[in-house]
Amino acid sequence: MAISGSPKMMAYDISKGLVHLTQANLRQYTAQDLKTILTQISIVQREIRGEQVPLEDIMAIKEKNQKLMRLNQATTIINSYAKQRRLKI
Repeated sequence: MAISGSPKMMAYDISKGLVHLTQANLRQYTAQDLKTILTQISIVQREIRGEQVPLEDIMAIKEKNQKLMRLNQATTIINSYAKQRRLKI
């Protein structure tokens, strides 16, 4: 099944915690779809890492780290799923 909507917006939604990826959710995607999602996740990770947050703003630092953590977790889940299903991505 093709990705509904923009893969980049999906990556942003993952970073905000609006979309949670599980192995059950990933069954609907092809190997090419998963590769596209991983590419967009890495792009969004780079954008978030590039954001300059003032060192005094503890909540902004925490939010930035949480976004990066969610994206990293999604990458791990997708790679684990692909390895388990022997998909080439």
